[in-house]
Amino acid sequence: MNILNDFLRLFYPKICGVCEEQLLINEKIICTVCRHDLPLTNFTKFDENSITQKFYGRIDIEKGYSLLFFRKEGITQKIIHELKYRGNEEIGEFFGNWLGEIVQEKKEFKEVDFIIPVPLHPKKLKQRGYNQVTKFGEKLSNYLQIPYLENELVRVSATKTQTFKARFERFSNVDTKFLLKNPLFFNNKHILLIDDVITTGATLESCANEFQKSQNCKISILTMACSDLIN
Repeated sequence: MNILNDFLRLFYPKICGVCEEQLLINEKIICTVCRHDLPLTNFTKFDENSITQKFYGRIDIEKGYSLLFFRKEGITQKIIHELKYRGNEEIGEFFGNWLGEIVQEKKEFKEVDFIIPVPLHPKKLKQRGYNQVTKFGEKLSNYLQIPYLENELVRVSATKTQTFKARFERFSNVDTKFLLKNPLFFNNKHILLIDDVITTGATLESCANEFQKSQNCKISILTMACSDLIN
C-alpha cells in the first residue's frame, strides 16, 4: 500500500491549499509554513469574546468560537475560497479535526445536544454539489459525540452571493429566510450552529431566530473563521 501511495504521489502530488507548493508526506491540506502563518484568533474564553459580543442585543449566545481571523485578500480567505468554490472538501475535514481537538479538550461544548449547519438553498446546493460545512460538522460530531443534523433547518429563500455585497447591504439583508421543520423537537435543547465565516453575523442571527420558536432553546456558535473587524 505504501508503494502504491508513493507512486500516486509521484504522478499526482498533493499541493498546499494556500501556496500551492507540493506537500510533504507528513503534511495535510496546508504546508507547515502556511499553517504557521494562519491568523489564529487565540480566544481564551468561549463565553466572552468577539463572537459573543457581536450578538449582544440581537440574540443570546451561550458560547462562541472561531479558529481564524478572516481578512480580505488574506490567507484565510484563500483557503476558504478553496473549500467553497473549488470543491476541496478536505479543508472542511481539516478544520473539523483542528477545532474538534480544541473543543474536546476544553469541554466547553459538553452540554450541546445537536450540531446544526447553516444550510444552503436547494438550488445553490445542486449547483455547488455540497455544503461547505458538511465535512466540518461531521468531524466535530465525531469529536464531541454529538449528533449532526443537516436537514432540520432549511433555507427557503435564495439570495445572491454576499461576496460582492457591501458590508451595510449584507447587514441590512432581510431576504435570507430559514425554516425550522420541527420546533417542538428542540424544546429545552442546546444547539451548536456552525458555519464557515462570520462577517456581520446576519445569517447566523437569522438561523438562531428560527430556534427561538422552540421553548428554552439555547444557542452556541462555532465557525472556521470570523472577520477581524467583527466588532
